[in-house]
Amino acid sequence: MSAEGSPPSLYEVSELVRTFGHGPHAVAAVRGVSLSVQQGERLGIVGESGSGKSTLIRLMAALDRPTSGQIRFRGRDITSLRESQLGFLRSAVQLVFQDPRSSLDPRMRVADIITEPLRSRLLRHRPDVPTDSRQRLAEVMDAVGLPLSLARRYPHEFSGGQRQRIAIARALAPRPQVLIADEPVSALDVSVRAQVLNLLNSLVRDFQLTMVFVSHDLTVVRHVCDTVAVMKSGQLVELGPTEQIYANPQQQYTRELLAAVPRIP
Repeated sequence: MSAEGSPPSLYEVSELVRTFGHGPHAVAAVRGVSLSVQQGERLGIVGESGSGKSTLIRLMAALDRPTSGQIRFRGRDITSLRESQLGFLRSAVQLVFQDPRSSLDPRMRVADIITEPLRSRLLRHRPDVPTDSRQRLAEVMDAVGLPLSLARRYPHEFSGGQRQRIAIARALAPRPQVLIADEPVSALDVSVRAQVLNLLNSLVRDFQLTMVFVSHDLTVVRHVCDTVAVMKSGQLVELGPTEQIYANPQQQYTRELLAAVPRIP
């Protein structure tokens, strides 16, 4: 729970467990994770491949269900709700995935991709979701730095960085409160990674978003996040302010992650 006088937590994750398989072959992808996310916070979740990062955010987005534990969003337990009851979460929480080539339907024009969330039966009648899809299309394309004249094109006609901007525009379309970004720059050329990171920074600020940002690279997280959660083998091993963890990591695993990548000055 949040301390007295502090803003209420947007997310409260308590003793979360996600196990795949049964019996002696069961694998615990997330093991007893507890954390909170405050309104306006930019939380980075870091760790090597297989550490449970992506499983955790899928649970937080209710794209998967935990084996045990609880996730509360704005005080409401989302772990026991049916999909038909999750409209409030679907409008408030949007995701940007790692590879825009696989997350964007190649048969759809960009205009239809970006406005697709506005046509969802769970979202379209919610008062916080825009009803004018043409106007919202123009707004979010401008926000991510793409001309509206490109909206009739298909994803294959864009570069990797432009496709990720389209994916971000789609996530912004329903006016979410939370943006969950799963390794959003790892599939991009090095030359465009900084541009997309700077874009995310400015969008989070301008739209007053809360962001959960997943990466295996602590230097990338340092660029966009104010809090870091370090995961290893499904467990949360370190959590704290980004600069504090960067300057004085308490766990050997965190020190190894920092040593594995070059630092951003």
